[in-house]
Amino acid sequence: MPRVDVFLELLVREASAVEFEGPVLRARADGADAATLERLERDKVAALRVRGMLRRRAKREAELSALFDTAGDLAALRGLDAVLAAIVRRARQLLGTDVAYMTLNDAERGDTFMRVTDGSISARFRGLRLAMGAGLGGLVAQSAVPYNTGDYLADERFRHTMTIDGAVREEGLVAILGVPMRLGAQVIGVLFAANRSARPFAHEEVTLLSSLAAHAAVAIDTARLLEETRAALAELSEANRLIRAHSDAIERAAAAHDRMTGLVLRGGGVEDVAAVVTEVLGGRLTVLDDEGRPLVGDASELDEGVSEAARSSRALGRTVRRGEVFVASVDVGAAPLCTLVLRAAAPIADTDQRILERAALVTALLLLFRRSVADAEGRVRGELLDDLVFRPELDGLHDRARRLGVHLDEPHVLVVARHDGQRERAAFWASAQAAVEHGLAAARGQEVILLLPGDKPGVLARRVASELTAALGRPATAGAAVGPLPGAYRESQRCAEALRALGRGGDGASAAELGFVGLLIGEGRDVPAFLADAIGPVVDYDARRGTHLRETMTAYFGSGGSLSRTADALHIHVNTVTQRLDRIGQLLGGDWQEPERALEIQLALRLHRLRDGL
Repeated sequence: MPRVDVFLELLVREASAVEFEGPVLRARADGADAATLERLERDKVAALRVRGMLRRRAKREAELSALFDTAGDLAALRGLDAVLAAIVRRARQLLGTDVAYMTLNDAERGDTFMRVTDGSISARFRGLRLAMGAGLGGLVAQSAVPYNTGDYLADERFRHTMTIDGAVREEGLVAILGVPMRLGAQVIGVLFAANRSARPFAHEEVTLLSSLAAHAAVAIDTARLLEETRAALAELSEANRLIRAHSDAIERAAAAHDRMTGLVLRGGGVEDVAAVVTEVLGGRLTVLDDEGRPLVGDASELDEGVSEAARSSRALGRTVRRGEVFVASVDVGAAPLCTLVLRAAAPIADTDQRILERAALVTALLLLFRRSVADAEGRVRGELLDDLVFRPELDGLHDRARRLGVHLDEPHVLVVARHDGQRERAAFWASAQAAVEHGLAAARGQEVILLLPGDKPGVLARRVASELTAALGRPATAGAAVGPLPGAYRESQRCAEALRALGRGGDGASAAELGFVGLLIGEGRDVPAFLADAIGPVVDYDARRGTHLRETMTAYFGSGGSLSRTADALHIHVNTVTQRLDRIGQLLGGDWQEPERALEIQLALRLHRLRDGL
C-alpha cells in the first residue's frame, strides 16, 4: 500500500504531473478500500496544487532574476550591443515565444529599423524597416501604446504593406506583441515578442515586456551619456598633449573624471561624485536638483545670483563664475536637471572648471538613470493600484501585487491625499513612499492614492498629509479608510473633502474620527454604534424604567432650550422637566448641552427616530 509521504517524495524530486497518478493506480491495483483511495486522491490533488504553486514561484523568480541581471548589465554597461541582445534574449525566454526582436526609430529617415533579433531565421526579416504608423510596430512607435494580436496577417487594425507582410510571412510569425521603449514622452523604439502560432498575450506578459523595454531605453540613453563623457575625456587628453605647460592640471582633471566614471559603473551616488569634486578642487560644493533643492551640501548660503548663473551655464554649456562661486548646470529638453555650485577656497583654472562641468554631466547621468528606473517601477505600481480600485474584477491582481512585494491578504489602508501643488513632485513622492513601505501608489490629477500596510487609517492619513505637505511646500489633505478598495477609495475622497470643507486643510483623518460628519461621508458606517455612543445610556434608562427622557430631550432641543415651552409640549410641569434634564445630565455627562456635543445628540435623536419609524 503506498505510503502517505509518497507525494512529498514526488514533490522533492520535481516529478512530472502524470507521475502523481502512480500511487493512486497502484493502490487501486492492490485492492485498497474506498476510504484509502479517497484519501490518496485528496493527497494527490493537494500535492499537484503545491507543485503548481512551486512552478509559478520558480517562474516569477526567473523573471525577477532576469530583470535583476538586466539592471546589472546596465550598471556594468559592458557594451550597448551586448546589453540590448541580452534584453531581447531574456524577453524571448521569459515569455516563452519563438522570436523576440527590437526596432529603433531613425529620426533622420522618419522610420524605424530592426536593431536586434533573437530566434529569427529570415535575413529579410532581420533587415526590415517600417514606416511610422505602418504595421503593428510602426503603430506602436507612432502612438506610444502597446499593441498585440493573435493573428497579425488577418488583423485589420494595422496598416499592412507588402514589404512588412512579406517579411512577417517569410519569418512565419502569427501572434505578435509590441511595447514602446520611451525616454520621458519620446518613443525611441519598440520591443517585440512573437510566435509562429496563434496565441493571446496575457496582461502580465505585456507588463513584463514593458519592464524590459524600460531597461532597454535606459541602456540606450545611458550609453549616449557615457559616450559624451568619454568624448569629454578624449578632449582633456588631447589638451594634455597640446599644452604641456598644463599637464599636471590636465592629468588631475582626467583622474577626477575617471574616478567619477568609475563611481557610476560601480553604482556610486551623487554624494560620492561630490566628494571627488571637493577632494580635487577644495572648497564647499552644493548639488541642487531640478527645482533648486539641495541634494548635497547646504543651500542656505546661496543667493539669487546662483539661479541666474545656472541659466547662463545651461545656455552656454560651460561653467559660469559669479565672484567666488562657480556654477555648472545641465538640462534635458530645455528643463534643468541638476546644478553644481562650488565655493572655491582659491581661484580655479579653466581646466579645473572642466572638472566641475564633467561632474555635472556624471551627476545628470546618475539622476537620469535613477529617474528612469523609478518611473518604470512607479508605472507598474500605479497601474496595479488603478486596477485594484477601479477594475477589481480583473484576474491575477493578487499575483501581480505579490510580484511587487505587496501582500494584499494582510491589513492595508487606502489613503487619498488632495493637494494644489506640483503634480509631478506629488507623484514622485507617492511612488517613493510606496516603494519604501511595500505598498502601491498612483496619481490622478490633483490627488495621490496610496495603499499602505497597516490597520490605523487615521494615523496613516495624518502622516501622509504632514509629509506630503512638507514635500510640496503647500497643504495636502488626506482621508483614509480600510475595507474593499473601491468603497474605501470613495470614503477616503469624501473624508479629504470634508476636512477641507471644515477648514482643516493640511490635516488627515478617517471617517470614524470625524464624529457625526463621518456618518454622512462614511462607506457603510456603523450607525447603531454611533447611536449607542451618543444617547445609548438614555435609551437604556427609558427601556428599564419606562421613563420618557429621550422624548424630553427631543422636545427640549425643539423648543430652543426653553423649560416652559418644553413643559407645554409634553403637557407636564416645569419642575418635572427640570428633574428629567438633571437625570439626563447624570447619564450623558455634564457637557451634554455644549454646542458640539448637543449637535451630535440631536443628530442621534433624529437617526433613532427615523430608525424606529417614529
